Formats: sequence, structure tokens, C-alpha cells
Amino acid sequence: MEERIVTEKEIIDLASRDENHFYDNKAFEIKGDKIQKIAVAFANADGGEFIIGIKDKKEEIDPILRWQGIEDIESFNFVFQNLNELSPTVPHSFEFLKDEKGKYALRITIEKSESVHKTANNTIYVRKSAQSLPLKDPAQIQALSYAKGESSYEDTIVNSAVAEDIFESNEVKQFLEEYSPHSDAIDFTVNQNLVDRRTYDPRTAGILLFSDNPIPLLPKRCGIKINRYETSEEVPERIHLKQQFTVEGCLNEQLKQASQIITEIMESVQIMGSNGLEKVKYPPETIWEILVNAVIHRDYSISDDIQVLIFNNRIEIKSPGKLPGYVTIDNILDARFSRNSKIVRILNKYKNPANKDMGEGLNTAFQRMEEFKLKAPKIIEDGNYIKVIIAHTSLATPEERIMEFLSINEKIKNRQAREITGVKSENVMKRHFYDLRDKGLIEPVISLTGTKIVAWKKKN
Repeated sequence: MEERIVTEKEIIDLASRDENHFYDNKAFEIKGDKIQKIAVAFANADGGEFIIGIKDKKEEIDPILRWQGIEDIESFNFVFQNLNELSPTVPHSFEFLKDEKGKYALRITIEKSESVHKTANNTIYVRKSAQSLPLKDPAQIQALSYAKGESSYEDTIVNSAVAEDIFESNEVKQFLEEYSPHSDAIDFTVNQNLVDRRTYDPRTAGILLFSDNPIPLLPKRCGIKINRYETSEEVPERIHLKQQFTVEGCLNEQLKQASQIITEIMESVQIMGSNGLEKVKYPPETIWEILVNAVIHRDYSISDDIQVLIFNNRIEIKSPGKLPGYVTIDNILDARFSRNSKIVRILNKYKNPANKDMGEGLNTAFQRMEEFKLKAPKIIEDGNYIKVIIAHTSLATPEERIMEFLSINEKIKNRQAREITGVKSENVMKRHFYDLRDKGLIEPVISLTGTKIVAWKKKN
């Protein structure tokens, strides 16, 4: 067991810390079932930590008096015993916090897990804000399993579909014409478990992959919506919406159609550059790989479509579902976890597979942005969605972009500078201008009234 000495200031900080979605503290007298409850709740949510040996604020006002300081480490054995009773085991680690008098509290760190965990009495808890709440509704429990990737909606039977929706589709015929070794539609889909082996009832993965028209069978679970907003604003208004497209069909066709529509839209998008208005150029591999990633890894249990929002200065791709299993924003480029393994596997069997470099798609997307000298895509957990922002923001500093612009143009205004640098604040941009002025590189252009700065130009 690891030990770490904590100062009185650190103890006060810990005891004063508010309980939240990722943190809790409990008095040493905590019962075993409460330990299991907190551990399970953290593992079923996003992970977190709790300290045993700190009283609740309701029990003691003074933070330093909340610290209990237990003399004997072995007194914490009941904690380990209760955590070991959980099945499956909750991923965790321990650290003893030792005060200056040689007394202890115990910090337990719980990792986000790819499994759905229960306490010894078979209760499922999930962490919500500062509470550990029970899940009893079977639908909510199943949704948690889908969200974690422990089970996948791609395996569910589509009751509204029949076997012929797959066996007789044009898509499966075209696919099998190029597939080796030769197989017929029934043998292939049965062997790949895309239909029930006994009843031939289609599974969700089979419908998504090979139905010529999956939308009526899986409404609002398998489309791609593309919206073009003629603005760079963070929150667009209705008047900014210029074009809307809905892409339907089997997944392979959806990807090709969506990519073509995005490419056509991007050819008309212009932004301010060193030479004035210029066509926006993104690495096509970046858009393709992030779009493919959204389609193959989304949570198909969520009744919503993938959203592609095209702005003047960025593209946002929003995919239903949280990150599955142990995948986090920090490890997403290295983690290998497939929520929809059948979809991933079958798409890779196409003659020209959408996911050609399996497991390397996002890495390719990031590498191409760097090669284009653009900032890396930004991945955000947005409630029950994953949003990837592909911004047309140069890796060059704002000062470098300003000087590049002035090497071609006589002067630059604040608004123009913000457009070419991605800086959103007018005041922040002023500071960049002042820095360049102080370095003797630029000078202000004064209004005719002599009262204000209207632009900046290179200093002669």
C-alpha cells in the first residue's frame, strides 16, 4: 500500500473540498454497504475518488476537526474486504494519507469501468453530481450497459424487420459479388451473426449494414443530418441556416454520400486569409476519418441521428453516445475499444473499406491536421454525445498570422485579425496588436477625427 504524508494545510483543503460527481468523503465509521455503494456508483459513471477518515461537514464545522486520523492501518481492512466482495471487481487503487502525528485516512480511487457493477446485494448505483443513486428500471440498466459497451444495441433483434430485408437487398448482393471467399446472403449473414441463427430474425447490425432502406425499420437511429450555417458564431441563429441535408441508406452508402455532400459544401465556403477571402481547405482524410468514427462507434440505442454542422470557420460532428468502456478524452487516441464490433468488422470486409486502417482513424485525422499546419481537432463529451470540432485555426501564433497578412495587405482591422487567427475576443486581439507595436513591428492607423485606432499597418 502506498503512503503519502499530508500537511495540515492539505488536510484542511481535503476536508473543505465539496463533494461532487468525482469526489466524496466519509467518516471512518462508514458501513460496508455504503463503501460498496460509492465504489459501484463511481465505476458505473466516470470514475472518482473517496476518502475514508474525514467527517461530513454536517457533523463538524471546523475543517481540521473533520480529519479523524486513525492510528492503525489494519483498522481499514474492512474497506478492502467490502470492495473484494464486488463482482465483477471494481477497478481501484489505494493510498494512505498520513498526517504529521502518524495517523491515517484512506483514499480510494475508482476507475471508470467497461462493466456494469453491482453491490453485494445486487443493487446498481450510478454517480450523479454528489449523489450515488440506485438504478432499478430495467430500461435504464440496459441503457447503462449500452453506454459502457458491455452490451451493444447492434445485437438486438429488429422486430419490425424480416429476413428478406437483408437476404434480398441490393446492398448485400453487391457486397457479396466482391467478397471472397464466395458466399450467399443467408450463409454469410448467419455466419457473421447478423441474423438470429435459429429464426433468421435480423439484428440491428444486419439492418444497418445491408438493408437498402433502414430508416423505416430503425427510425432516428441511423441517419446523418448535415447543416450548413453561414456564420462563425458559437451559437448560430436560425437565419444563419442556409442548407440542410438528410443522408439515409445502408452505412457504407451513407458514408460515401455524406462525404460527397460535405465536400461539395466546403468548395463554396470562404474565410478571410492573407490574400483576402480564400476557400477553406481541410485535410479530406481528417473529415473522412472522424465521420467514419462517428458512424461505427456511435450508440445506436439512442434515438437520434449523427449531426454534421458546417460553419465558416469549423466543422462539428456530433455522435450519439458517451465514450464506451475505459475510453476517455485523454486516452482516446491510444485506446482500442469497439462498441459495435460487428459493424466495424463487416465494414472492413468491403473491397474498399471505409475503416481501412482499423484503430488508426483518429490518429490519421490528427496527423493530417498537423501536416496542414492546423490545430488538432477538439473532442468534447457533450452530455450524452461526443462532439468533435475541426476548426480552421492555424498552428501559427496570432502575431505570426497578423504579420503574414500585412506582408500582402496594407492594413488589418481587428475583425479581420480575429477571423484569420481564431481569436474570439476583440480585447484579446487588441493585446496582440499592442505586443507587436511594442516590438516595433506595427503602428496604428488613426481615424480622420484623430480619436480612435481603426486599423494597424506595418511600421516603416
